[in-house]
Amino acid sequence: MAIKQDYYEALGVPRDAGNEAIKKAFRKLAFQYHPDRSREPGAEEKFKEINEAYQVLSDPEKRSRYDRYGQADVDGGFADFGFGGLGDIFESFFGGLGAPFGRTAERVPQRGDSLQTRLTLSFQEAVFGCSKEIETQRIEFCPSCHGIGSERGTNPETCPDCRGTGQVRRVQQTIFGRYTTTTACSRCEGRGAVISNPCSQCQGRARVKVKRRTKVDIPAGVDDGQRLCLHGEGSAGLYGGPPGDLYVAFSVKPHKFFQRDGSDVLYELPINFAQAALGDEIRVPSLDGKVDLKIPPGTRSGEAFRFKGKGIANVNGRGKGDLLVKVDIITPQRLDKNQRRLFEELARVLPRSEPPLGI
Repeated sequence: MAIKQDYYEALGVPRDAGNEAIKKAFRKLAFQYHPDRSREPGAEEKFKEINEAYQVLSDPEKRSRYDRYGQADVDGGFADFGFGGLGDIFESFFGGLGAPFGRTAERVPQRGDSLQTRLTLSFQEAVFGCSKEIETQRIEFCPSCHGIGSERGTNPETCPDCRGTGQVRRVQQTIFGRYTTTTACSRCEGRGAVISNPCSQCQGRARVKVKRRTKVDIPAGVDDGQRLCLHGEGSAGLYGGPPGDLYVAFSVKPHKFFQRDGSDVLYELPINFAQAALGDEIRVPSLDGKVDLKIPPGTRSGEAFRFKGKGIANVNGRGKGDLLVKVDIITPQRLDKNQRRLFEELARVLPRSEPPLGI
């Protein structure tokens, strides 16, 4: 059987201690071991022990029975100070002490909401950059009342409950003394003012939803899926907070024969057997016009030729990518008589492929 704790020892008071000495000792230990305040190992168990001791020693009948028989009826709960549990005890003990224990609902400046829209670009617009206009809906201060919320010519009135502070202070008497808690005023919702004559355009909300057309300068080199941030072009903030941002997400249409790989441009060039075997010189398209490509004799299908600096500008301004021309040897699907005759002659002189029959 577990040995019951000595309540006098738990509170650190002598057996002849008076009620004030017991209350003072409990108050000191409660501040030290309250589990929402103390980081000491076993703080919660220690708090329960001193709470149980206080329940007994602060009650004359229970204390008398404990002094005579060494035990008393204790329900194991927390001392009844009009609180609901650990959270309520903690709030009442420390609610008026300030951060990190104090809780207030004071209105602070809030940044406005950021917005996002999508813009579709052609391949050329994304590669070379362009200017566009976009239309968005955002929250702005009411143009009629200029964000005050009251009808033009009138002003909000000082809240009679909080006298313009936006906060209501409440003083509570506990066994530890008087403590003050501060909460947002429920009448003015923390604004410090009430509107008796609301603006007819915004109905006292001080902000309205409006459509805006915004010019967007799109830098060269943006890619599909990238976003551009326009700072301050989002919705208006609250209580003096800054506006949010506007994010423009890009969708880029594919090109009819160019493909993009980051800052590089890929172009697939079809050639015939003769060009691949004998070599050739061909003019191929690039983003800056045509360039001359020399195909060396014996080129294989899938080989790529690189043109430095003929690709797409890096959107961050760090150089340009390359143009890669990939050759694709085309096998003719239909041959006329002359073409067939020439291929037959070539087949007679070329070595025939003979794969091994055994493994």
